[in-house]
Amino acid sequence: MNRDSRNSFGMIDFAGQYKGWRALLNPLGCYYGFIAAVGILTVFGVIMVFSSSSVDMVAAGASPWAKALNQGIFCILGLIIALFVAHVPGRRLEQVSFVLYALSVAIQYFTVFFGVEVAGNRGWLRIGGFQFQPAEFMKFTICLWFPLAMISAIKKKPGIKKTYKAWDLGDWGRTFGFYGLGLLAVLLGKDLGTALIIILIGLMAIVASGFSLKYVAMVGALAAVVVAALTLMSSNRMSRIIATYTGCTADNADVCYQATHSNYALASGGLLGVGLGNSREKWNYLPAAHNDFIFAIIGEETGFIGAALVILLFVVIAWCLIAVAMQLRNRYASVALLCFMMWIVGQALINIAVVVEIFPVMGVPLPFVSAGGSSMIFCLAAAGACVALMRMQPEIKAAHVRA
Repeated sequence: MNRDSRNSFGMIDFAGQYKGWRALLNPLGCYYGFIAAVGILTVFGVIMVFSSSSVDMVAAGASPWAKALNQGIFCILGLIIALFVAHVPGRRLEQVSFVLYALSVAIQYFTVFFGVEVAGNRGWLRIGGFQFQPAEFMKFTICLWFPLAMISAIKKKPGIKKTYKAWDLGDWGRTFGFYGLGLLAVLLGKDLGTALIIILIGLMAIVASGFSLKYVAMVGALAAVVVAALTLMSSNRMSRIIATYTGCTADNADVCYQATHSNYALASGGLLGVGLGNSREKWNYLPAAHNDFIFAIIGEETGFIGAALVILLFVVIAWCLIAVAMQLRNRYASVALLCFMMWIVGQALINIAVVVEIFPVMGVPLPFVSAGGSSMIFCLAAAGACVALMRMQPEIKAAHVRA
């Protein structure tokens, strides 16, 4: 096996050998599988937004289709952006990544002074009749910029493969300084759930770029300390944690209300569910039924089978992005794909873990499924960026050119 048959991660490229279990590594299969999984989740999400929001819309005097129509418009807008981003060359995304990240940080800081508070988080901006969450834009840009910053800061020692210089304070200071500015902007808005996602994206970039494991452990420990400190400083967050891990009592009944009705919804679903549109918990019992807790309605109406299929689609997304990332020779594209995977799949797992009461309530939406324009638009934009980066893989690129 010659040296050129291995990619930047040292994995063997199985070109022409996708037989048996290796078929799971077929880059073309992963490319189209990723697109199919995103498309199915998006369409299914619009259906579930209609089902879970129709009662609330009627109670508010609006059309039962109102929320679903809005979600459909956001999907169309996100799809247009995704198609545009998907046709931007991967190297161009790399070149504009810092400008986009700087812009997203600047917009996020506007929320500190002019932000609108929603559910205790001051992370929203309202322009005219349109309200959006700039942190979703930051998630997108940090997945593009931070891998480049990390790779650029790490220097290989001459003649020694896969070893790196220690600290270059100038490079590291700029890299982590700019990253910290973005994270601080989100934390100032008291949005710890979004901050946790940004921390996870950063840790993925740090690990995948080849950062020294010793320093990875230090950064991880620092992140854990910051999250723990912010949690202890908030009585609301502490009450959620206590309610999740010690059980509900008369003293914390208000905090437990949402989690309790989420459990009722999942328990009612059984194996096959009560039927699409037949949820009982959406009748003003379960708060945020069409947003952060839409997975509970999915479990109630489509049962264990439907909920498991949603999880399977996120597993497909994770596998496809990881498989292609490991076969890319372009290191930036590899690390960026893994960062997008951490964002989309990591956030999905956190959302589902909150719904099933493994984690306390954090307020993060289910990607491609939950109602919300900012999340939908930038999740689809992220999918477009993943498509553009995946096309840098030779076999995917060749198939795309032939098509």
